Amino acid sequence: MIARELMDAGLGSVEVILEFQLPLTSQRADVLLAGRHPVTGRSSYVIIELKQWTSAHLWEGEQGLVSVNGMPGGPRLHPVRQVRGYCEYLVDFTRCLSGDGEDVAGCAYLHNVVSDDQISDLYLVPPDQYGRLFTAADRARLHSFLRSRLDPRYSGAPAADQLLNSAVGPSRQLLAVAADEVQRREHFVLQSDQQLAVDIVRHEVAQAHKADNKSVVIVKGGPGSGKSVIALSLLGELAREGRSVLHATGSRSFTQTLRKVAGHRTPRVQKLFKYFNSFMEADRNGLDVLILDEAHRIRETSVNRYTKAQFRTGRPQVDELIAAARVPVFLLDDNQIVRPGEMGSTASIRAYAKSEGLRVHEVSLGEQYRCGGSLAYVEWVERLLGLTAGAPQPWQQNDRFNLLVADSAEELEHTIRLQAADGVYTARMTAGYCWPWSDPRPDGTLVPDVHVGRWARPWNLKGDRPVGGAPPAALWSMDPNGINQVGCVYTAQGFEYDWNGVILGPDLVWRDGRFVSVRSENRDPDFRNKAAVSDDHFDALVRNVYKVLLTRGMVGTVVYSTDAQTRSALRRLILG
Repeated sequence: MIARELMDAGLGSVEVILEFQLPLTSQRADVLLAGRHPVTGRSSYVIIELKQWTSAHLWEGEQGLVSVNGMPGGPRLHPVRQVRGYCEYLVDFTRCLSGDGEDVAGCAYLHNVVSDDQISDLYLVPPDQYGRLFTAADRARLHSFLRSRLDPRYSGAPAADQLLNSAVGPSRQLLAVAADEVQRREHFVLQSDQQLAVDIVRHEVAQAHKADNKSVVIVKGGPGSGKSVIALSLLGELAREGRSVLHATGSRSFTQTLRKVAGHRTPRVQKLFKYFNSFMEADRNGLDVLILDEAHRIRETSVNRYTKAQFRTGRPQVDELIAAARVPVFLLDDNQIVRPGEMGSTASIRAYAKSEGLRVHEVSLGEQYRCGGSLAYVEWVERLLGLTAGAPQPWQQNDRFNLLVADSAEELEHTIRLQAADGVYTARMTAGYCWPWSDPRPDGTLVPDVHVGRWARPWNLKGDRPVGGAPPAALWSMDPNGINQVGCVYTAQGFEYDWNGVILGPDLVWRDGRFVSVRSENRDPDFRNKAAVSDDHFDALVRNVYKVLLTRGMVGTVVYSTDAQTRSALRRLILG
């Protein structure tokens, strides 16, 4: 179909790339045309988004969303907005374009729409160079647009080769925007060891350029030690210096929240936040710096069910990440590995870097900024859970952090809501993965899966869209409505709130003076395969899960256990 349109437009020499994959992302543009611009004589590219729709209209009057007749599943992104996003991304991440948007244009082509009456209100989205709309009813206008961007006298092969062979990385214009956006956020203020970590990374980047070498930096610290503050400060500082830098995590919730926070005023900045599995095809040392936040979530490989066969090589994910930048920076907490397959420990990263002959710098963050700045509380939790040497100790009440124990789930929720009632404090409830997790009902209501006696509440949502007033998973910790759902470890990890309610499920109970794990009570599907996850491995992981849950609060934590013996032990240890 595209070939026919090009021939009819007299553009038979244009190069056509189908299913063009945008760099460092899984997104694909339907068609990319490459050729020479008829006026400037430079390489010129047109992205086309194809839609088979026969009719559509704006969804509830929203210019950015479309309802397609006969297609279930809710609204879709307006195709002009979709192709516009592809164009902007290509300009921002393809070095041969150098951030110059003049060489790229885009359009959406609804080739089954034979009358503009079938999609009339879609034209309310104003056209621009990166996005405009064409249908089968106005093919002549489409042909004219293509000829305005592509010269029929020249082959498009050189331009296509230039694009396909281009180095990949954020443009200087995008880095300048990011620097301005991140540096204006005054809460990115560094303290002591945090500043040391930033200074070491900047030194290593400068040395890497002077000596044409590479090194690895590992920054390790407990909950609230400022790892993410370091990460975002580095992003801003290095972008300001014009360094090629990206940020990545292994958490969908964490990445999407960072995109929303750091790119709130300037959405372009959101493209600097990637996932660990985005670098399978990355150029070796194509970046100056790759900031790997929550690096304890690094997995054995980046392969998933969507990975193309050519990349199913068994290559370790840590190798992809180290290879992608001259200075990869790993920020991690060894006691936050909570999922089978996660292997981002200090020891494993250091060993891999050493095996590659790379210099490794380690920075330990000694100060705690979450949990009321109470290092004593974090150490108390680690001893309670058997994650560090020494028997569990009674909690010594102090004015830096509030630790309470509830006798029922109702009491826990009442305490949490009371703290959040005047709007001064944020508060959330979390629990171990000991209950089923249902999808929302057809009417949009949530199933109250977390049952304790007569008390029941729903888990946080699984998906990326709000349902029935509940926020999407990625925004559960930020949206005020998140207090109405119980968060799991995968949603809570990496975030913080003032008051933290934690339900210890029956998968970790107190017996004979210590906690023991009960695998049969856990409902996490990742833990089901005993061949892949031994009982000892499960025991270590579930203790890390509760360490994460118990250390989200900045002002106070309320603890409740579903097990009577455990509640008694907690009362003795917390209340004395």
